[in-house]
Amino acid sequence: MEPVSTPHRPHKHLRTEKLPTDPLKPRIVLVGNPNVGKSVIFNYLSGLYVDVSNFPGTTIEVSKASYLGYEVFDTPGIYGVSSFNDEERVARDIILNGDIIVNIVDAVHLERDLFLTQQLIDMGKRVGLVVNMMDEAHRQRIAVDLDRLEEELGIPVIGTVAIKRKGLEEIHELIVRAAEGRQNRTLHAELHTMLSSVGSQGEALLVLEGDTIVAERHGIPPADIGRREEIYIDRRNRVNRILQHTVTDMETGKRVSTVLGRLSVSPIFGFPLLAVILFFVYQFVGVFVAQDIVEITEGEIGKGFVEFHIKSWVARDAATTIGVEILGLDGEATVQRDFRFDDGISGNPALWRDLRAFIDGNDVEYRFTYDNPWLILFFGEFGAITMTLTYLVFLLLPLVLGFYFALSILEDSGYLPRLATLVDRSLRFIGLNGRAVIPLILGFGCVTMATITTRLLGSQREKTIATTILQLAIPCSAQLGVIAALLATAGPQATLIYTGVIFGFLVALGTVMNKTLPGKISPLLIDLPHMRMPQLNNVTKKTLYKTYFFMKEASPWFFIGALVVSILQVTGALTRIMGALEPLVVGWLQLPREAATAFVMGLVRRDFGAAGMFYLDLSAFQTVAALVTITLFVPCVASLMVMLKERGLREGMTIWFGSLVLALLVGGIVSQILI
Repeated sequence: MEPVSTPHRPHKHLRTEKLPTDPLKPRIVLVGNPNVGKSVIFNYLSGLYVDVSNFPGTTIEVSKASYLGYEVFDTPGIYGVSSFNDEERVARDIILNGDIIVNIVDAVHLERDLFLTQQLIDMGKRVGLVVNMMDEAHRQRIAVDLDRLEEELGIPVIGTVAIKRKGLEEIHELIVRAAEGRQNRTLHAELHTMLSSVGSQGEALLVLEGDTIVAERHGIPPADIGRREEIYIDRRNRVNRILQHTVTDMETGKRVSTVLGRLSVSPIFGFPLLAVILFFVYQFVGVFVAQDIVEITEGEIGKGFVEFHIKSWVARDAATTIGVEILGLDGEATVQRDFRFDDGISGNPALWRDLRAFIDGNDVEYRFTYDNPWLILFFGEFGAITMTLTYLVFLLLPLVLGFYFALSILEDSGYLPRLATLVDRSLRFIGLNGRAVIPLILGFGCVTMATITTRLLGSQREKTIATTILQLAIPCSAQLGVIAALLATAGPQATLIYTGVIFGFLVALGTVMNKTLPGKISPLLIDLPHMRMPQLNNVTKKTLYKTYFFMKEASPWFFIGALVVSILQVTGALTRIMGALEPLVVGWLQLPREAATAFVMGLVRRDFGAAGMFYLDLSAFQTVAALVTITLFVPCVASLMVMLKERGLREGMTIWFGSLVLALLVGGIVSQILI
């Protein structure tokens, strides 16, 4: 069929025009297959950094920003505009309402990606094409003639290396020059005859391709499967003809990254490689950050300097009796020396100097005690201000930074989707396919965020299983950091027991749900991006972005948790709760009575509860029992709210109460066996 030509000018010689500042804000829509770099280009246009990942699913929620006089939308990664899954349905409606489509494709996979490009052109949209990852094509000896590709498609084309910001300055001109492109004459005429009953050429094309949802909107029947196949075959043939004139494959050998990518999904080499990666991640997060860094930030800076001076400043002129208890002088025996300031520190500077010299001269733990309940509420042992500050800034912040830095490296390298492929067969034993590894991995960062990404799973059954596992058996990054620090001091035997119990519980839980819930597992369809060296700039931005939003979300809950515990302490309710829980905590879990405080804090945030275990004097096996219980404990308030939104009140509360019962049951069994 003879194509319809749309006039255009060679992009090399065009001057850059100023984009309009229309108050109606025309819509620019970024469209492309998964892992082609849409989010990086969105960041460039918007000036805002959003989640940039090398695995599908992280852009399932559309991001929107402003670029000069336009609104810019970043859509989920799709292989075609249709209604076959959630990603395509979301992208479909945004594309239909878009004014300019910026289509991003992978220079190495043009045969796959240009099918979507040609569909966008057939929809009658103004399109500009960004051929990304030109550096990867060059490394693989693939030559792409961008000028000839522009001529064949009838739309402006530019080449970029988005991750290095090369060529992105041409996107401004690309938007100005976006064109409708060259279409099949017969199909074009057929679509225009449908405009009397269908709102737009794009919707008419989807009706011809059998999209029942779009057809129902206009009260007409969709075309049959045979017509869709004819359109698809013709489109594929057009793409193949274009590639014959524009792409030259000069591949002469296998690259190291290609070989490494294949080894990472091999059943023989993939699991040993995974073990090596996890070992280095543990050494970095669990040893270097959780022990060495936290010892400085939390021990020396947080409690030893900042918290001490805040409490002493508050106590300086307090009209109340103030005591300072010095605990654990020799590291084994608990010895107390009580410094009392009946008229405040200012009234007895000599005693204050004696106290300061005593603390500086001895490796001791200390705590301020007050008679004034307001001082106890905000600056006491569980002070809402001092405890929140110490936990968030000096304990959790370095742990979260370390975890997200390691995770960002795995994302940026392209390893995570290969991990999904590697573990697909294993996850099927617990009712999930390999794609579920994405929310499970994200759960080690933030269970709340991971619960949202269960939307990318193929069925309600899989979403229920994944959500339950996330809420019960996956510790978040802050909790995981504290767990790693405690296990490092408990020894390798305790670490192996804890890991075995949690892993065994996860497998048992998933297996039971897989056997009891109706339905079957959906097949794994996932794109494998290129393996590449992580870019420090990209990794750093992702780490800081994720850490910022974690701390922003966690801070008010930590303050609320500390305030609640302080109120319980001031009113005496904490003592009564600890007394009521004593048979369970001391008798069944065989932990100190003070562990009840950590569980109370865990009702607000699990990582807050885990942090509460950090200061208890526990044996190695007591540490295992405590950490098993707090890991399986109820989800934090933020996760509970998201879970109720995603899974409904009945299912969400069932999971919540189930986690409470199972945590105490399994933790007690572990305690009774080990201690």
